[in-house]
Amino acid sequence: MNSTGGAAPGRLSDDPIYKPKQMHTVTAMLKRILTLLAGASLGILLSLMAFQVAAVWGFWPNRELNRSADYVRNVLELVNENYVEASEAEYDRLARKAIQGVIESLDPHSEFMAADAFGQLEDDLDGDFCGIGVQVELRNDKIMVIAPIAGSPGERAGILRGDEIVSVDGRIINAKSPMDDAISRLRGKPHTSVKVGIHRPTSDKNIELTLVREVIKVESVRVVQLFDGHIGYIQLVDFSARTGEQFSAALQSLLDQNADALILDLRNNPGGLLEAAVEVAEVFFPKGELVVYTQGRKQDDREDFVSELSSRPIRIPMAVIINSGTASAAEIVTGALKDTNRAVVVGERSFGKGSVQTIYKLRNGEGMRITTARYYTPSGLSIHGKGIAPNVEIIMLPEEDNKLRLQRVRNDVINQNEFKERFGFTPIVDRQLEAAIDILKGVSMLNSRVGSVGKPTP
Repeated sequence: MNSTGGAAPGRLSDDPIYKPKQMHTVTAMLKRILTLLAGASLGILLSLMAFQVAAVWGFWPNRELNRSADYVRNVLELVNENYVEASEAEYDRLARKAIQGVIESLDPHSEFMAADAFGQLEDDLDGDFCGIGVQVELRNDKIMVIAPIAGSPGERAGILRGDEIVSVDGRIINAKSPMDDAISRLRGKPHTSVKVGIHRPTSDKNIELTLVREVIKVESVRVVQLFDGHIGYIQLVDFSARTGEQFSAALQSLLDQNADALILDLRNNPGGLLEAAVEVAEVFFPKGELVVYTQGRKQDDREDFVSELSSRPIRIPMAVIINSGTASAAEIVTGALKDTNRAVVVGERSFGKGSVQTIYKLRNGEGMRITTARYYTPSGLSIHGKGIAPNVEIIMLPEEDNKLRLQRVRNDVINQNEFKERFGFTPIVDRQLEAAIDILKGVSMLNSRVGSVGKPTP
């Protein structure tokens, strides 16, 4: 058998002709693998970059929120499908109750409002509504009176701060939505009657009052007068959209009568709009000076409210009278004046509501207000839950306070004998007011320079 040179069949590795082809194949495979690896790495990098951009701009779903929402959804489905009363388990109703429970579990001042209640809130802030005229809040699932509005049917009937409203027209307040239920039933058409059941904790008595609803056109300035011919007196009963303008006009009228000192009476003032409080206080602050600031949950949530007064500020001796019914915006004014040594505070420790509620309009005319910040006096003091302590403390007994409340409402009855005949007691001395007058009489700086009042800037 003749043999030929070369490798035996199948032995490619020793054949010089096949060697370059093998190297080419391995190189191509390596390039392919490297390309795949590079593509995969680039894909991962781009995915990470996309994730970061999505997280920054909010495109990526909030997984924690989604998990919580899915949990709530599952519960709603279970209730809707299995609860014995189908009408009570409709999705819209369950959703509203869930929202209400979430918001009102936060604190006594956060609240979900159905459309009618939200509309009533807007009316309140504008200054007009029809009802019995009491400021209320939800406290420990009870409807508590913060203060009756001066001159309202509620005040004339003798409703007091701290009273609990337990029934309206014989029906117990709905425990599931007490605030909405109470407000909707207390409001109504003018000249219609309503029976209000009251529990008074101070005497542990239950009282039923019949009142006639009125259009409560709240005038923030209740009383303006002069004492001893030179000490001005202004009683403010709330802080609404027109308060700054009304206060400015009242103060100017006193200055035109040569008032050289001022008493600001904020007793039983439940507060109102933060902006209205700033408008009142800024009359005494030069432009640009801090009146109050709010601080939210984040460091950069701070918001400063400074005086925007365009004219010279008023520089006169001042006294502010407060009691435990002085709250919210009324405490802002008191705190600003006390903190900057512009006024002496007389009376009792204030209520201590130092939180800011922001109002949000939701769909279908509904809304909510939630606590979004605390407010602080110019020096950085928070009075939330503490109140403002007076410089001169004068505690009024409950019976004194009740008599003075009636005296302030019925100051049209001047004759003491007639007053006693009609109301069953002789008018008493307002010891807190008398103390404020005595303090201002003793102030030696009655010749302080008095400027003209500039209209508060909204």
